[in-house]
Amino acid sequence: MIQWVHDCVRRARCVDRILVATEDERIADAVARFGGEAVLTSAAHATGTDRLAEAARRLDAEIIVNVQGDEPMLDPALVDAVVEPLLEDASLPMSTISLPLRQAEEMLSASVAKVVVDARGRALYFSRSPIPVVRDGGPPDLRDAALRAVSAGLARKHVGLYAYRREALLRLAALPKAPLETAEGLEQLRALHHGLAIQVVPCEGESGRAVDTPEDLEAVRDLLKVQADAVR
Repeated sequence: MIQWVHDCVRRARCVDRILVATEDERIADAVARFGGEAVLTSAAHATGTDRLAEAARRLDAEIIVNVQGDEPMLDPALVDAVVEPLLEDASLPMSTISLPLRQAEEMLSASVAKVVVDARGRALYFSRSPIPVVRDGGPPDLRDAALRAVSAGLARKHVGLYAYRREALLRLAALPKAPLETAEGLEQLRALHHGLAIQVVPCEGESGRAVDTPEDLEAVRDLLKVQADAVR
């Protein structure tokens, strides 16, 4: 799976170097076998941001992209899209991606992070709850409110793909956890709590299925096989 993700990232136009940061020597060995580059990090890290920051301290790159290793169906165009704001605006510390939510079930699912933004496209808030709640004047029914948000094009899901300026990443990893970060289980809320702006790039299409369970793995294998058969 790591090789699939590596190949997706390699197809992005903006990437100069790909590093797989891991605490597991077995993963590092697997990366070496397909010709990739891995860096071993501490096993004590509580978050992926901490692991990324350790790897970043060894680099002199100005912009660092964080790609999750469980996204074998990642669209390389999203990698280019997340980097673009930092290339255009030197004041931005970090950026991420949103995609449209098209189903009320996704809007209501706690496993899907939602995001709302300001007029400049900067993140106002991320939540596992359905945001925004679109009311029709009466007491809000969450399912009806979710359907209205989807129909109005206001429902956006957050894709966990980030680009950071190196100094912003190191600062973020050094900051204490925020109460809302702990409550929601969303690490990006630490950045907002401490005043780090996050530019959210609105993209279209669908996010690839992440692999979090054995069932996800089987589903992704089937999807990738369909894609490979279509190419033939």
